[in-house]
Amino acid sequence: MPSTETYDFIIVGAGSAGCVLANRLSANPDHKVLLLEAGGRDSNPLFRLPMLMGKLFQSGIYNWHYHTEPEPFLNNRSLYWPRGKALGGSSTINGMIYVRGNRHDYDRWAQMGLPGWSYEDVLPAFRRSEGHIQRKDAPHGTEGELTVCRARGWNPLLDVFSAAGAEAGYPMNDDFNGDEQEGFGKFDFTIKDGKRWSTSYAFLRPIAGRKNLTVLTKALTQRIIVADGRARGVEFTHNGALHIAQAEREVVVSAGAVNSPQILLLSGIGPANELAEHGIKPIHNLPGVGKNLQDHVDCVLSYECTQPITLFSDLRVDRLTWSLVEGMLFGRGITTTFPYEAGAFIKSRSDLVAPDIQLHFMPALEKTANLHFPNPFKRAAVEANHGFTLRVGPVNPESRGAITLASADPRMPPRIQANYLETEFDRQTMIAGIRLTREIINQPAFDAYRGRELAPGPQVETDADLVEWLKATAMTTFHPVGTCKMGNDEWAVVDARLRVHGIDGLRVADASIMPIISSGNTNAPAIMIGEKCAEFILNAA
Repeated sequence: MPSTETYDFIIVGAGSAGCVLANRLSANPDHKVLLLEAGGRDSNPLFRLPMLMGKLFQSGIYNWHYHTEPEPFLNNRSLYWPRGKALGGSSTINGMIYVRGNRHDYDRWAQMGLPGWSYEDVLPAFRRSEGHIQRKDAPHGTEGELTVCRARGWNPLLDVFSAAGAEAGYPMNDDFNGDEQEGFGKFDFTIKDGKRWSTSYAFLRPIAGRKNLTVLTKALTQRIIVADGRARGVEFTHNGALHIAQAEREVVVSAGAVNSPQILLLSGIGPANELAEHGIKPIHNLPGVGKNLQDHVDCVLSYECTQPITLFSDLRVDRLTWSLVEGMLFGRGITTTFPYEAGAFIKSRSDLVAPDIQLHFMPALEKTANLHFPNPFKRAAVEANHGFTLRVGPVNPESRGAITLASADPRMPPRIQANYLETEFDRQTMIAGIRLTREIINQPAFDAYRGRELAPGPQVETDADLVEWLKATAMTTFHPVGTCKMGNDEWAVVDARLRVHGIDGLRVADASIMPIISSGNTNAPAIMIGEKCAEFILNAA
């Protein structure tokens, strides 16, 4: 017989939202809380150095290592989808960029009949978590557990990029999380003392001594136990044995945009016809589970740099070795920065109410942003190694995909079909973004640094050519959301208080509940969603 223990609250998933929930719910010593995480503990020190994110992101460490199904609008390419599998979830492996999104994102949510989700409603939740070490103005919090700081890098091309934006007629923006999102500037980051500050470090480690909080790692959830229309507990495996945890009050699924719908489906909550295909008894027919998948697609433009001032010089093996030591011991040096520090939010048309395109700028070529050995016997041209890269993509894509089961076995990954660039709207927005980016790079500020356009290359010019290039090269920005949509329509999975429709005592709290994707990087909004869910539970709403 499986062992059984009873808790007030069970949280499935110790990711960006789950860590917040565990902290807030266990603050009351009368609450007995269980936090289940399928991955392990985030103990590898290399993951804390921001510059190493790119390489470690590709590894299977702390990572579900998912891949999409062949994408029909991207030449049937299967795209890599890393998702965090450790305490802290994807905040343990992400790019640490802190972007809340545009105020119009949340106002649209409220206009969809979701009270409590306007920008003015969610701003206190953002501020509650945030502990910004430099910004002291009204939009920001300074006392929260999540340390946020300004960009730390010093490469001169970061300022050249912003200067080019000004020459192209765009506003400068010192704070993408301030009153206005539009413009050119540098991102803020969840970095503390030169090291990654994941939600595990921010919200879990400081409360490790709470006796009313149990954290189990390598605990794979099999299903939510539902009886008489109410979530009664969770069945999970841990240390090779099957366990059942009973919930006196609520179960909250915070497993992310891939695993949250998977867990609901495995529990018999979802489209009845799909469940039957896998021999799963439908508990509650909820057709929207796994649907409404949205993600930010983007493309990479790259240019030669005619001066040897890019990150390539800093990534020489001898220099990087010292930088690793310097970063680990003293929290300073190149390894404590993230390469995509500068960016922009711009409009493809002047009549838009908010920016529809995001740019990430890196003072290096992706192919040369790697460890390399100096060769004193070979002197390549500067442009062979030095360059800069821009990632360009729409922030409000129309294309929609789905997460579906591949098997009734919880150990098997689900099917991911993102349908990137499915719509003409998305393709035209991408093309507009490419053309605007070219105009920016052709500004006088770049004259002393700009070499050849390497990708897509000047020969790729017509709309038809650009579409074909996008089909062959476009990729994800790793921001999947929306698969347990919040709303009131037939495709909605949770209501405005994140309660699963038709099942008492069950909520979902993570980026999967977004009805419409936020404008920009999605980690900060996921943390805010965790705060909002805790607020609803503690206020018995």
